[in-house]
This record gives sequence, C-alpha cells and structure tokens, in this order.
Amino acid sequence: MFRLPFNTALLLAPLAYAIHHGEEHLAFNFRAWRLRYFPDNNALTTEAVLVVLISISLVYLLLHATIRSRVTAWVAIMFLMATQVHNALFHLGGTIWFQDFSPGLITALALYLPINFLIARAALQEGLVTQSQLAALFVAGGLLFWAFEMVGSIVLLVATLATWVWAISSARPASAGTS
Repeated sequence: MFRLPFNTALLLAPLAYAIHHGEEHLAFNFRAWRLRYFPDNNALTTEAVLVVLISISLVYLLLHATIRSRVTAWVAIMFLMATQVHNALFHLGGTIWFQDFSPGLITALALYLPINFLIARAALQEGLVTQSQLAALFVAGGLLFWAFEMVGSIVLLVATLATWVWAISSARPASAGTS
C-alpha cells in the first residue's frame, strides 16, 4: 500500500491553500458571499490571508522538520484542523444552511479533506498522535476556527504565537535534576 510520510504529507497543505484561495477569489467571490451572512471582522485582504496562511503553515512545517517531536506534529495538525478541515465543514455547512453555494466548497471537499486525511493517517502510522489526541486536535481546531470567525484575526495571531512558543520550548533539553 502507498505510504506517504508525515513530513511529505504536510507539504501538500500549502499547495491546497493556494488552489483553494484561487477558487474562492479568482473563480468566485467568497468575500461577497461571506459578507451576506457573517460580520465583516477581517480587515485583511484576500491576498494577505493567502500569504499569512501559507507562511504560517510553512513555519509549522519547518518546526516539525527541524524539531521532529510530537508537540510539533500536534501544533501543525491543530492548525490544519482549524484552517482546512473546519474550513471545509464551514463551506459545506454554509452551502447547506443558506442554500447558497459557498465559493471554496469544491476545493475544500476535493483537497482539504483528502489531504488532511493523509496527514492524519501518516501521523497515526508514525506514532506522532493517538486517535484520542487526533480527536482532541480536531476539537481544538474547531474552537480556533470559530473563534477566528467570530472575533477576527487576533485569535489566529495569539494561537499561532502560543503554539510556536510551545513547540520551540518543547525542544529544549530538560534541566539537570529533572527527568
């Protein structure tokens, strides 16, 4: 059976962002759709959102590639749960609830869900997460996604910085006298 290593699977996430944003903003007009149903609490331009999400995801990938710990895997997965998996559920739910096609739905379902399935499967196979940890990361990602949707980009900034600090500090060797 084809096996994609976790580090390699993670590389698919930024590519999925780019294609997804292309659907949302080049093929369709997601911002206009969103403003019909949700408050305008994100002052970032579409281009800025794309740059920010790809850049943040690449930092998570670099953190895991260099530190290679469970914590770096967890924070990368949580970020992807928030920004891709729950985003896919948002597009699907919005389309169904409002009975109005949510731009981004096609790539969210065709890319985000399968790619994140591959990432999760690789993390499980490599022992980076357990099934219960993966479920907890899904819930944490959902809380982060909805906090971002309701409050705005400050939530993403705080969560990202906090998880980066956690990931980096987890790589420090234990001090003398502790085990």
